[in-house]
Amino acid sequence: MRASSSERRHGARAVKFAVAVFALVCSGVYACSEPTEPVAQSIEEFDGRLESLRQQAHIPAISVAIAENQRIAWSKGYGAADLSTNRMASDTTVYHFASLTKPFASAILLQLSEEGRISLDDPVANYGIVLPSPPSGVIRIRHLLSHTSSGVPGTTYSYDGDRYSLLDSVIARATGGSFATELVRRILGPLRLTSIAPNLGAAAFNATGLDRSAYGANLARGYTYANGAYVPTAYPTLFSSAAGLTGSVLDLAAFSMALDRGDVISRASRELAFAPTISASGDTLPYGLGWFSTRYKGERIVWHYGLWTAISSLIIKVPSRNLTFVVLANTDELSSPYPLGAGRLDSSPWARAFLGSFVFGTARLP
Repeated sequence: MRASSSERRHGARAVKFAVAVFALVCSGVYACSEPTEPVAQSIEEFDGRLESLRQQAHIPAISVAIAENQRIAWSKGYGAADLSTNRMASDTTVYHFASLTKPFASAILLQLSEEGRISLDDPVANYGIVLPSPPSGVIRIRHLLSHTSSGVPGTTYSYDGDRYSLLDSVIARATGGSFATELVRRILGPLRLTSIAPNLGAAAFNATGLDRSAYGANLARGYTYANGAYVPTAYPTLFSSAAGLTGSVLDLAAFSMALDRGDVISRASRELAFAPTISASGDTLPYGLGWFSTRYKGERIVWHYGLWTAISSLIIKVPSRNLTFVVLANTDELSSPYPLGAGRLDSSPWARAFLGSFVFGTARLP
């Protein structure tokens, strides 16, 4: 049966109305979000991207964890943690953190500030720290924490791990204990972060009470890639508030979630740590107190990287989404090719892969 002319006119008007409504919804009047990918597809694509990056960078092993809304949403190990035994990496494999140690030291110093034991504006000389006299001004604790102690304190950013390590003296004089003992007492013990410890080569490892043999059996072996081959490489054994911790991606993500819950420092202290430093002249610098802080495509990103001999690491936090990405590696190739020390998170393909998928893309987590 054919439709009457009035029915055809009514149907045409209905189609036009539906098109108009769709156009209105997807116009500037109403937001129209892009459809999200199925979870399995999202993870498969991201998983493939990480494996591709690992192979391109000639990294024997990486481990990855993503935390969202106070849970581990996804984690995985890639490649061989030890090429000589073909021991494969997992999400519990232990790696060296290098400078991802700095956020832990920052947390302890902010706790001490909350307790009234120190002020971030205390001159570092009060704690036995001797540095060349600046052209003017006084070097204070916050200047070491924010890498703004060079030149006139508080005016310029210059990443300096050696100066950051001097914060050990502040912790020791304020508490009577070492950085290692305070770390165990204040953070690792209460949060049960049993994989995180000063590296095995440091005497400070003993502060954890962990079994050295069992701990070492789960440690990724360090490598350097040279002339088309992987060369076993000894890890640095120094330990300070600037570098030297080891642990798994799962426990590093757990520390990040504890920060967000307020289990480590107060919300006010956390915001202080995550906020970029404003220089004396009003410039926004790329570092807060123990964390890099940047705006990327309008989103606030808090992050840190690690880089040392046979070591590289990266942690990225997106506070507005309760989202954390952690990746650890057993060569320096995760970090060494990129100007991360200058605050250039966008230079890292690992960061771009994560942010492009789960923050600015349509990928979904389980």
